Order: sequence, then C-alpha cells, then structure tokens
Amino acid sequence: MLQAGSTIGIIGGGQLGRMLAMAAARLGFKTIILEPQEDCPAAQVANRQITAAYDDRSALQALAEACDVVTYEFENVPVEAAQFLATQTIVYPPPLALEISQDRVAEKQFLNESGIATAPWRIVDDVQDLIAALSALGERGILKTRRFGYDGKGQVRLTGLDNEAAAQAVGTIRNAPAILEGFVEFTREVSVIAARDKAGNVRLYDITENIHKNGILDTSAVPAAISTDTAVACARAAHKLLHALDYVGVLGFEFFVLDDGSVIANEFAPRVHNSGHWTEAACAVSQFEQHIRAVAGLPLGDTRRHSDCVMQNLIGDDVLQVPAILAESDAVLHLYGKAEARPGRKMGHVTRIKSEK
Repeated sequence: MLQAGSTIGIIGGGQLGRMLAMAAARLGFKTIILEPQEDCPAAQVANRQITAAYDDRSALQALAEACDVVTYEFENVPVEAAQFLATQTIVYPPPLALEISQDRVAEKQFLNESGIATAPWRIVDDVQDLIAALSALGERGILKTRRFGYDGKGQVRLTGLDNEAAAQAVGTIRNAPAILEGFVEFTREVSVIAARDKAGNVRLYDITENIHKNGILDTSAVPAAISTDTAVACARAAHKLLHALDYVGVLGFEFFVLDDGSVIANEFAPRVHNSGHWTEAACAVSQFEQHIRAVAGLPLGDTRRHSDCVMQNLIGDDVLQVPAILAESDAVLHLYGKAEARPGRKMGHVTRIKSEK
C-alpha cells in the first residue's frame, strides 16, 4: 500500500491522465506525466512532466526511478515500453491487458477463450480474405484495422459481395492487417466501468447506456434502460475478464444488447473510460479515484450512484456552449485544458444530474 506523498507515474498526457492526476492529488499522491507534447492537459495539474516519446528508454528509466508505481491513460502505449517498465518498477494494469487490447484479433480471441461472447469475426489480410469473410458472415460487416483505430477511425462498413467495394475498403485502411466483424442487430449499446484490486476484489459501477455520433461517444446515461438479467450478464462478463487478465485498476467494457436482452461484448479498454466520466458527478468515488486506489493498493471505494445523470461530451465547437452550461442548475462541467477546438476533438464534458422533484 502506497503512503501519502508517494509518486505515481502516468504514461500519456491527455484528459484521462489529467483526471487521474487530479484524483491522485486528492489522495495525497504526487504524479509524473510521460508525454511528448509540452503543456499537455495532464501536465497542467501534475507535479512534473517528462517530455519524451513513449518508447524513449532513458525517459522510461527516469520515470521508473522516480515513481513507486506506473499506470497509463490510453491503450496505444507501446507494449515494449510497458514491459520494460515492469522490469524496473510496478506497472498496473498489467502489460498483458495492454497487449491484448491493442490487437482486435487478440482481443476477440481472448474474450471468446474466457467464455465471453462476441460478434462473429474473421481475420482479413487482403481483398481475398475480405471477400471470403463477407461470404461467411452473411455479406455484411465492419472492416476494422487490427490496431490503432478509435472513435470510428480505421473502420469501413460493407454490405454485399462486391469485389470493387472490397478492394476500395482495403485501400481505405491502407492495406493494414484487419478484422471483419459481422453485423449484429442490437437494441442499445451499454458499458461497464469495472475495478479490481491486487487481492482480486471487484467493484462495478452501474451499467451505462451510450449513444455515439459519427463514431464518437456523444452521451452516457445512467441508469441504462435494461433488465436486471441483462445487467447481471454484463457483470458476469466483466468479472470473467478482470480475473482472466489478473487485472489491477479500472477498465471500460462495452457491450451490445440484443432483442432478447442477452449481450455480446464489443471491446474493452484497459484504462479509465469516457463512458465512466459521469462517476465524478454522481458517485462518492469516481472511476479516476478508484483507479488510483487500485494501483496504489488502497481499498476500493463504494461504486453506488447517488443520482441519475447524463454525461455529454463537448466535441470541437461544442465548447462554445460553456457559458450556457454554466447557467444551468445541476450541470457539472469539466474542461480539459486544450487550447484549440478542432472537429472531433474532445474538449470537455458536462454531466447533468437529474434531481428528484
């Protein structure tokens, strides 16, 4: 168990790192950010920034020597960097979770081997693979790069066995190794924010219902409009995944809810998650504090919500709504300290608490 005054390293300087650093400070910890971009959102609230590439060995060594434990805020941290750090200091979540989550094929295989259902899928390395995969999966699917895609990037929807369309799709993702995921008819998308400590204790936040626009999360609402059986199915899958990974920290686990109330897993992220931002406004212990507690060896906190709420991302010029948001009652605003608003860029979020009348 880390004592107050200990130092936590965070790889990545975006908004998630920022909120982790803020949570760490509330618990009496210092933080050091490793991030190549100067004046990044996380460094604005941390004790120190090491400005270097994520795979810079000398920078990683310096981080390890200065910190009592190291974590990360995004899943595209080079696995080799996390593995090297793990030989020098404690790293949570374990590098294995990072490695699996970075490759959609490895992720689907791991979920299926852990007894967690997913949409049908096929590996795609070229146009011929894609045609065969479409034929096997009912001539419809979503072509996704195996690595690095997020917020709708690196994805192409396909319908029909059309050689020209298949070739164009492969060209769109620049012939990158890919996976074809079969279409699933679902009623809603939900996610679980789950935490596990070193002793194997698990805490889950309430299931969140998510709506995406243009491939980017728009809103997350709690409670989700799902049955108790559906919530239980999500919880069971989350427990399976956490224990299979021997996980320590918080992760986000996304699901599709089918017509009959059953669920299939979409993907998981080995970090705090956008769909869990509501927890900072509607729970005594946010997902960010929960993650810090887990990696520091502290007891996990209560995950009960005290209010229903809806979290909305402020993307690009949405940030111009800030004055109006500040005039609202029951609106909790969080801006990320980014200087420039660009299309598709997350500038902040607002959580609207639903007060009982």
